[in-house]
Amino acid sequence: MKDVREALFVGTTTSGKPVRRPISPHLQIYKPQITSVLSIFHRITGCALAVGTLVLVWWLVAAATSDVAFATVSMVLHTWVGHLALFGWTVALWYHFCAGIRHLVWDAGYGYELSSVHTSGAAVLAATVVLTVLTWFIGIIVV
Repeated sequence: MKDVREALFVGTTTSGKPVRRPISPHLQIYKPQITSVLSIFHRITGCALAVGTLVLVWWLVAAATSDVAFATVSMVLHTWVGHLALFGWTVALWYHFCAGIRHLVWDAGYGYELSSVHTSGAAVLAATVVLTVLTWFIGIIVV
């Protein structure tokens, strides 16, 4: 019996001539680029937001349930680990938001030039830093 994996490498040209497809190199071969790194970060922050939303729901349910439950959640969130998690959730929120806007611009058909891709990627990172710092400044100093 022929190896099934061999069939995956067979393709055809536009004229219908059979050709053997090349094997894609492993991830260790590729040099990370800003587009691939930001895409991976976008996916990771989406997952982090899902976990952070569960913590937010825990906080809201505890606030609606009892003083003891709310005190327990507050105690956990006021530790250094809780502050680190909240800070990470804030970074994930702003990064995912800014990268989502970038994707909406791409969906509209703009920003595909290589220079625009690099500029918008840097803008997403800069906006993430500024919005995160601004959020924590307002949350700590103002409130």
